[in-house]
Amino acid sequence: MTPIESVNAFFDRGAHLIHLKDEMYDVLKTSYREVQVQVPVRMDDGSLRVFTGYRIQHNGARGPYKGGIRYHPQADLEEVRALASLMTWKTALVDIPFGGAKGGITVDVTNMSQREIQAMTRRFTNAIGHVLGTSRDIPAPDMNTNAQVMAWVMDAYSATHGYSPASVTGKPLELGGAPGREAATGRGVVYVLEGAAKHWDVDLHACRVAIQGFGNVGSWVARGLDELGVKVVAVSDVRGGVYRGDGLDVARLVKLAGSGRSVTEASDVEQIGNDELLECDCDVLIPAALGDVITDQNAERIRASIVVEAANHPTTTEADAILMDKGKRVVPDLLANAGGVTGSYFEWTQNIQQFKWKEDRFNAELRDVMMRALSDTVFFAGSRDVSMRDAAFAIGIERVARASRLRGYV
Repeated sequence: MTPIESVNAFFDRGAHLIHLKDEMYDVLKTSYREVQVQVPVRMDDGSLRVFTGYRIQHNGARGPYKGGIRYHPQADLEEVRALASLMTWKTALVDIPFGGAKGGITVDVTNMSQREIQAMTRRFTNAIGHVLGTSRDIPAPDMNTNAQVMAWVMDAYSATHGYSPASVTGKPLELGGAPGREAATGRGVVYVLEGAAKHWDVDLHACRVAIQGFGNVGSWVARGLDELGVKVVAVSDVRGGVYRGDGLDVARLVKLAGSGRSVTEASDVEQIGNDELLECDCDVLIPAALGDVITDQNAERIRASIVVEAANHPTTTEADAILMDKGKRVVPDLLANAGGVTGSYFEWTQNIQQFKWKEDRFNAELRDVMMRALSDTVFFAGSRDVSMRDAAFAIGIERVARASRLRGYV
């Protein structure tokens, strides 16, 4: 099953729950606009490489399109299309005034220089610039992109449209970035896990947590849990993972990662693989890296009783059914990682108003949005006796459908 087929399977379940009419179903299931572009780049060795880039605008009924830009070998049309769809339902679930979009370039940036990445970013931005804009489509960081890449996007866009800090989010603080935005996705995951644990009457401080992925999201999740006194027993990055039953030294691992080194270089730990981490002895599993890592091939062996999806679409439809049958509690990606786009909304708002918030206000507002979305999801799931994933999709779809009807799309 392709990524978009998998996402649409979840969409179908949510649509069924709210009795979505066929005509609205046809409008909401497909993308409004799909842009595919050539991205030619002169490499440091003098050769010319031509990459393929995408910007998929899925639905804009509730506001400007919003979604990240990722640089990854798997960032093809199918994946970007699926992620754009997820963004539509995610922004609606947390009730912020955006639609859903996603962008990406099919590329492995691990062996590219900063000059090459900058040239590629500027060329890509110029190629899709006609569909971007402060009130049209606002990109943000995603996999293998960061504040520096967003600065290049903003500069390239501003060169032809005038200074436009609100045209992109996740920027450096010096260029209109918001204090708190970098940590927003990870903090949002922690806020939701805290709230869900209280709802389920689970003592989070007695739980052992495993986190797959130690990039921006995974590392901030680990920091947040460590601040709460929750034991993190396993983490991993692209080179592998580490496990320690009595808890890892999170601060030390963050320092390692911050210096460009791998968590596998830590001492006094057991070395494990990324696949092993998913099946390790823990109470809470947080996939925070790639999608489709929990499949029908490993779902039966997952020992964690709670799965919190910090990554986008980490669980296949087949695996989701297995987890439900086994009584696992799953906090879906639509809810769990929505802190990132919520933080982007706060940054965008501040850029438009030219008024900066303090970080404590940013975090307080973020917690409030995440808790309201969690409350809505839990209430729907309980009242209809469905999973949190089905509830999240149903809520998002209903809100987008309502906006579409009011605007006369159907």
